[in-house]
Amino acid sequence: MSAQNTKVPSRQAASPDYRTLISGLLDEAPGGIVVITSDAGILYANSTASQNIRNADSLHPVLHPDDRRTLDFVLTRLRLDPSRSQRAELRLLKADGTDVWMMADFSAARLDTHGGLGEVLIQLSDIDRQKRTEADMQSWAQRWNHALVSSTLGVWDHNYATGLFYYSETWKTMRGYAPDAVIDTSMDGWIDSVHPDDREMVLDEVGRQGRGEDFSPIFCYRERHQAGHYIWIECRGACIDSFDDGTPARVIGTDTDISERKAAEQRLLEISRKLELALEVSHIGVFEVDVQHGTTHWDDRMVEIYGLQDHPAMREADAWFDMIHPDDRDRAIALIEENRGKGTTFSNAFRIIRPDGGIRHIRARVTPLRLDSGETLIVGANWDATHDITIQQELTEANRLAEARNRELEAAKAHIEHSALHDFLTDLPNRRYLDAELSERARCELNGSAILHLDLDRFKQINDTLGHLAGDHMLQHTARVLREVTGPDDFVARIGGDEFVVLSAYNGSIDALSALAERVIRRMREPVMFENHPCRIGASVGIAFAAGGCTDPRQLLLDADIALYRAKTQGRNRFEYFTPELQNVVIQTKRLSDEILAGLERGEFVPYYQLQFRAADLGVAGVESLARWQHPERGLLTPDKFLQVAEDLDVVAAIDRMIFEKAVADHATWRSAGIDVPKVSVNVSARRLAEPDLIPSLGNIHMPKGALSFELLETIFLDEYDEAVAENLRQIRKLGIGIEIDDFGTGHASIVSLLKTGPGTLKIDRELISPLTETVEQRRLVGSIIEMGKSLGIKVVGEGVETMAHVRILKRLGCDTLQGFALARPMAADKIGPFIREGAWKRPRG
Repeated sequence: MSAQNTKVPSRQAASPDYRTLISGLLDEAPGGIVVITSDAGILYANSTASQNIRNADSLHPVLHPDDRRTLDFVLTRLRLDPSRSQRAELRLLKADGTDVWMMADFSAARLDTHGGLGEVLIQLSDIDRQKRTEADMQSWAQRWNHALVSSTLGVWDHNYATGLFYYSETWKTMRGYAPDAVIDTSMDGWIDSVHPDDREMVLDEVGRQGRGEDFSPIFCYRERHQAGHYIWIECRGACIDSFDDGTPARVIGTDTDISERKAAEQRLLEISRKLELALEVSHIGVFEVDVQHGTTHWDDRMVEIYGLQDHPAMREADAWFDMIHPDDRDRAIALIEENRGKGTTFSNAFRIIRPDGGIRHIRARVTPLRLDSGETLIVGANWDATHDITIQQELTEANRLAEARNRELEAAKAHIEHSALHDFLTDLPNRRYLDAELSERARCELNGSAILHLDLDRFKQINDTLGHLAGDHMLQHTARVLREVTGPDDFVARIGGDEFVVLSAYNGSIDALSALAERVIRRMREPVMFENHPCRIGASVGIAFAAGGCTDPRQLLLDADIALYRAKTQGRNRFEYFTPELQNVVIQTKRLSDEILAGLERGEFVPYYQLQFRAADLGVAGVESLARWQHPERGLLTPDKFLQVAEDLDVVAAIDRMIFEKAVADHATWRSAGIDVPKVSVNVSARRLAEPDLIPSLGNIHMPKGALSFELLETIFLDEYDEAVAENLRQIRKLGIGIEIDDFGTGHASIVSLLKTGPGTLKIDRELISPLTETVEQRRLVGSIIEMGKSLGIKVVGEGVETMAHVRILKRLGCDTLQGFALARPMAADKIGPFIREGAWKRPRG
């Protein structure tokens, strides 16, 4: 019993004349291909590579000087372990002296006669644009970080999901901490440093934040500096991630020391109070003009405003007109001339240039004063409004900056809101957005609605073999496909992992829904290129719809999920509609899943054993352990009743472990009872074979060498398997545990992968054994497998031996071991001893 894995074909070692072969095949390849010696001498380069490498004898001269040691290091590692490919980023020099970045993948092309590294194959991929972009981004990040540090903003990051709290150096130094100081992140420690008058307000803000309620993005409070005094802090924060209950999962913000600003505000307040008093006693500059006598008198304040303490002549008559700023002079004098002799009060405003070169903004109020003597005086008051004008300009600028800052905050808020409702990778609406959309649609409508629930096929395999970047690429490709094939009124969301949902209208006919699902499946079958690798995935789709009226969209989503499950179990790359019958199937599967998990907890999975016999003399050669489920209600169940659901639950490895442990214990019991069972074969799934704890768990097994063997399905070894599996196989062989390939002949494993696996035994599948008695051709086929095994030093077991005729034929063909109903059926551990002692299989039969 074992889950199946599909692997990529392995590269076989090249023959001595491989240069002639690969030169023709690879010379026109789109990527650079280079073959070098173990000391970097160039043996071959295809046309693409030659554009950069030119006609050099060695790879060193055409590499950037800083990368030559990297090349030597990679070659050294490849010499130490030729079986492991190496990767490095290198800069190749072009003819004009410039360089271009390449991703170089190194692998051993040929070993020398001593098993050492002979020749190396290098595959080159152009990553120059990516590297240049990364350099630009790093430079931009450095400039941004420098700007942030220079801005005196203290950055903090509270990640409640991970428990990590970050505080920048500026944040620490403004509070008097050393840049490398460890900050007490407890609430009690921090609130104790807050000014007593501000604690209630701060606790209220923090409490509302923690409950996921609306909280002020900016608030100010006083905090005790390490030196003992208090400083004013302006705190700005924003929640960028939330838990499912709406409480913040991550809050990021900045703190600014506004102590100087607060002090300035306090000073401004004090000045304002003084100005109120000063207005009452202020010495506004006053002048008077005697029209009849042509004389002018200025008081001391007036003289001071104009800076004419040392220039008395300029105070006479209209001589001061020359002090008016040229840009204001004509207008100001025209207003004076216009009102002269009218006998009315008027105001004026202009700038003056004082003798010391200073510019002042003057405000004037002028009124005629008629004396009792009949004479008329012109009385006026001037005051220096320069300060007011400056403040007004500053306020205008501050207002402009505030508006710009507000626009930035609004943009940041919009970005945060968008991020909260969209998937960061595909920019599709996320599960939170989908829930909101479902809530919006949860009302009675005349129009029908439909939900298509999509799950990617083979996504996990691509993610595990090519890496998460390839997986991300597939998810982004899926998002593009869904945007392209859906209509403008459809709602497309990624709800997690490799699952997507489409909310669509339903017009009473399923034709449109079927066509949409077929478009999605057809597009998803198309190969997707990732780093020059064609990747193939697929999609299974579950569809549920309601014809209108009062529907519950969330129930519709559950129905679509049930239909999706049906599509995946029916072969994938297809779509299924929800029906009530499907719901019953899902309920039964759910019940079986719960029973399997409970059965694991109660140890209900037990081994049954089928004896194996030497073909030469029908002596006992060993047993194969077979998984059975001792169901408390349904009795003994074979794997076909529970294995598929167990695989979906990902508990096959756990069942394997339980069967293995019981088989080891049963073997010990037989030995104690004097029952000779030379070997126990245990099935091991692909998942179990890749688990890191497999080898440590075998350390406590006390069985004679050769008494334990692991049976692996042939399909696990389809040419390639990951390094974890390869390492586990090496360790298994070191422990003296045999390796057997089960069901051989029905898969597609190559001889190379067979040799690399190094099994001790091949078990010919029953599908090949059963027709042995019918045709000569079938006997020749099985005979060739047996001969191949013998030539490789591998023992051969014939499975499915149903008749004594099978026994005689397989013995004549040279098969080593026999297993099948003709000799013994699977039985419980306590039946093995009596069966062996009775020896019924040896008695003559027809």
